[in-house]
Amino acid sequence: MKKSDFYYELPDELIAQQPLPERSASRLLCLDEHSNAITDKQFSDLLELLHKDDLLVLNNTRVIPARLFGHKQSGGKVEILLERVLSDGEVLAHMRSSKSPKAGAIIELDAGFQCLVLGRVDDLFHLQFQGELALADILEDIGHMPLPPYIDRADNITDQTRYQTVFAQQSGAVAAPTAGLHFDAAMLDKIQAKGVEISYVTLHVASGTFRPVKVENLAEHVMHKEYFEVPQATVEAVEQAKNKGGRVVAIGTTAMRSLESASRNGHLEACQGDTDLFITPGYQFKTVDAMVTNFHLPESTLLMLVSAFAGYERIKKVYQHAITAKYRFFSYGDAMFIQRKHLPWAL
Repeated sequence: MKKSDFYYELPDELIAQQPLPERSASRLLCLDEHSNAITDKQFSDLLELLHKDDLLVLNNTRVIPARLFGHKQSGGKVEILLERVLSDGEVLAHMRSSKSPKAGAIIELDAGFQCLVLGRVDDLFHLQFQGELALADILEDIGHMPLPPYIDRADNITDQTRYQTVFAQQSGAVAAPTAGLHFDAAMLDKIQAKGVEISYVTLHVASGTFRPVKVENLAEHVMHKEYFEVPQATVEAVEQAKNKGGRVVAIGTTAMRSLESASRNGHLEACQGDTDLFITPGYQFKTVDAMVTNFHLPESTLLMLVSAFAGYERIKKVYQHAITAKYRFFSYGDAMFIQRKHLPWAL
């Protein structure tokens, strides 16, 4: 398939710029597995769609305040977006400035902090933070939440909690696993009370999740790498759910990619490392049966993944319906519940 096969027109006013007052107040579009009927629900209705013995798999990554502001010693303004933490004091980062600083340059950050440019790794800058304070403490002091590029405003105090899931544990992401943003503690309690198990994976979402696909031929696209981990406890929970006849429900594309990356040998295995798994229509899913996901950017790798999972033509109809029904799109937007395509009519 081609990149242009995944283009759609989206009115700007449907791009959610703010979170709703309540996490679970979002809308939920439900695509029926058998009839192809589209139903408009509330996110709280997810409880009705889940069955006893199902397994929810959540991504417990934690978004770090990865956007920093400062200036070069020459005075030019600099904006830094961390991409990956290499050690406590060293990172790979994107840097925006009028002229790219060279190796050896010192960047003056807010509150008197400094970082040294060690060099370049492809299009990223290798930076070393100066001083004895731990990187986490520096980010806590002067870092800003790295809101996506389509949110046209500066971050604020609300984003510190709302651009973070309530189950975030493992620090390292520079973008939120947005399907998880809809869950609050009360809803998770109700889900477990119904007999649905919950397990976790970790995938540190990188800024590459927003990188556009630049080639028309999808086979030529080079997928960005992200660190992920699937623990043995989650592998065992998946096996138990399947043995009981339950479904494995991935909450978000990041949980999906983690589980499928750990299933590359044909079955799910505990593992950790980098994944560059690029899922497009034709991919054979090995572990996940259903998923909750937000609405994704046109021509994005995430839209391609969802189309592979539920069926290309089905997702085209879902998005047309969502636009007509004025669903809220992208990170702070609404969600949908879909199941894996199994039958020829789903293609």
